[in-house]
Amino acid sequence: MTGEKGWRQENLSESLSDVTRIKVDYSKPPWRRFLAFLGPGALVAVGYMDPGNWATSIAGGSAYGYTLLSMVLISSLMAIYLQALTARLGVATGRDLAQACRDHFSRPAAMFLWLSAEIAIIATDLAEVIGTAIALNLLFGIPLLIGVIITVADVLLILMLQQRGFRYIEALVITLIATIAVAFIFEMVFSRPELAPLLAGLVPSRQLLDSGVLYLGIGILGATVMPHNLYLHSAIVNTRGYNRTPEGKREAIRFFTIDSTIALTFAFFINASILVLAAAAFHFAGRTDIAEIQDAYKLLSPLLGVGAASILFAVALLASGQNSTLTGTLTGQIVMEGFVNIRLKPWLRRLITRLLAVIPTVIVIQIYGEGSTGQLLILSQVILSLQLSFAVVPLMMFSSDPVKMGEFVINTFWKWVGWGITALIISLNVFLLAQTFFGR
Repeated sequence: MTGEKGWRQENLSESLSDVTRIKVDYSKPPWRRFLAFLGPGALVAVGYMDPGNWATSIAGGSAYGYTLLSMVLISSLMAIYLQALTARLGVATGRDLAQACRDHFSRPAAMFLWLSAEIAIIATDLAEVIGTAIALNLLFGIPLLIGVIITVADVLLILMLQQRGFRYIEALVITLIATIAVAFIFEMVFSRPELAPLLAGLVPSRQLLDSGVLYLGIGILGATVMPHNLYLHSAIVNTRGYNRTPEGKREAIRFFTIDSTIALTFAFFINASILVLAAAAFHFAGRTDIAEIQDAYKLLSPLLGVGAASILFAVALLASGQNSTLTGTLTGQIVMEGFVNIRLKPWLRRLITRLLAVIPTVIVIQIYGEGSTGQLLILSQVILSLQLSFAVVPLMMFSSDPVKMGEFVINTFWKWVGWGITALIISLNVFLLAQTFFGR
């Protein structure tokens, strides 16, 4: 039976109930209150600059120069819209996306969506494991197999941070993002990209319709808009102790939207920088065949003539892998609690997720060798592409429902925009999967 607000249950327990709520001081002016809402956007943004994105952007930049910058821009605009929508859902209904699915769909459907979300989290973790292991190998010469096993130890870091408070997690994430940003600022200076062709690449061209370009362009889209981020954002907005009145919710939605838009705009510049670096360093030097992160590392310093270029690249990769690890832990907890109401200790949940990513990685490296990591990264992005529609469609359903959302339902224009983005994402990801399994 459905209640008067469109949900079967009028009240559900809060997401991340073990996290202390961050107080919002309403005695302060609006700009000071806004500071209390900063942070969730940064946690979401790290998913848009993870090692899986690196592989696609490096391949796209080295093969086609600046052409695919327009796809990076389009993907980022879609992400900004969808993340704003998840924040709206979380604030307006008091439910995260996982809880909303459990409360709306039949049990078999909710279980299917839960398994889909868990597969997406494991695929994301797979990319983080590989990215971190590659960075450890490049920086310290640690064999990839040992590096993969070392990544299990980050469980202890997550446990320590969650015990100290949510602000500590956000602070570490922002610090790691800043590390990535500084590294790429220097890389841009070293690579000296030409401004006019770079700006022209932000405008879609007919070259995008060429089979090879289109294939990589869809890969960039599939690697950018990630399903686990939709679950994550809808939950962490409720770590703030804002007033649950209509006025308080309206202000919270506005502040969270600004927060995520700023963070994802920043993520766009990071992703664009990776592609620009690959274009400036490799494509225009005639090396259009660079698709592996390890190859990019080896060639950066010789081609740019700066010894530190490769080191900065590897440091940024390590920060990227560790950053995504932090948010993967939280998402796993949110999805398990939200869909099936199972509460595990954060370290145990993290250990299970990490082992499910580490074990297949170890097996593949043992059988096929260290050269198989590139294929594993691509596989992780294909899996994420397959799972994406199972998160986006419920999000649009709930956000468009005036009974569930009340006065916070999206208007007709934004509804058409949202369903258009959903149809485009699904179509392009289906095409990407077809190309992956049946060839170009």
